[in-house]
Amino acid sequence: MSGSYDVEEGLSVLLDFDKIGKIGRAGQQVVPVVLQDADSGEVIFLGYANELAYRETLARQSAVLWSTSRNELWHKGASSGDVLHLVEVRVNCEQNSLLYRVRRATGGACHTKDPISGNTRSGCYYRVVENPETLRFVD
Repeated sequence: MSGSYDVEEGLSVLLDFDKIGKIGRAGQQVVPVVLQDADSGEVIFLGYANELAYRETLARQSAVLWSTSRNELWHKGASSGDVLHLVEVRVNCEQNSLLYRVRRATGGACHTKDPISGNTRSGCYYRVVENPETLRFVD
């Protein structure tokens, strides 16, 4: 098993093809949530919501998710300040995933930081697949 540094900052492809299986085996009842910048259309990251997170998102008008790794409610930005203000929630045709269209309170959204600036990254998709085994950072 690779460490989080290798997964988050490395240039080797280490995809977790068992993520959905782990969620299921843990008995977590969630749907995937795509978080998208409402203005640019950029996909910021993919998270998960259970019914409580979904209702809290609507009540707070900011992104609230269910942390499948910590097994707890996660109000995005509560500790980092990188709050994602809700513009709208969309549901897909099969009602098994959500799209949160959001506006960032700050420039950041990812829990990782750019090593040069030290700022949180604007989104979690900051690497490009070069080939089946290798990544490169987005220019």
